[in-house]
Amino acid sequence: MKRWLPLLTLLLWSVVTLAAETPPPVTDWKALTPEQQQLLKPFEQRWQTLPPDRQQRLLQGTQRWQQMNPEERAQANERLERWKQMKPEEREQVRQRFERFRNLPPEEQQRLRQAHKWYKNQPPEKREELRQRWQQMSPEERARFRENRQHRQEQKQQDRGRERPARER
Repeated sequence: MKRWLPLLTLLLWSVVTLAAETPPPVTDWKALTPEQQQLLKPFEQRWQTLPPDRQQRLLQGTQRWQQMNPEERAQANERLERWKQMKPEEREQVRQRFERFRNLPPEEQQRLRQAHKWYKNQPPEKREELRQRWQQMSPEERARFRENRQHRQEQKQQDRGRERPARER
């Protein structure tokens, strides 16, 4: 039995590795629920030709949609309409920004989410004032603003690091 153990381990490892590398199977259109078919109607004619991972992302999107309340659905529709109105260059900029955001460390993503939430919670007049102030800055002023913000963030982290050992004593 002991001499078969390495062989069995190797066999099991190769099966697990192969399973992990195998993309999800193509989902047949007829296997979708009526609600999924309704939501994915624009993809019906080319559904079978879509790569399996694209099908899976679309199916996950239908799940998210089904879990949304009416207000969230209305917001999603507004975003979709804004997306449709964008020029191809604008869409590409948005994609690039999103990719840069996804590549940020989780702490930085969280900081940006909090800053965005703070901004959205400001009264419209305050948001407009901030927007105008930003637009009136020169590229150099914007760079200095970002550097100062980064410096303040680093200072906060250092201050927190100094506070922890004092509390632990």
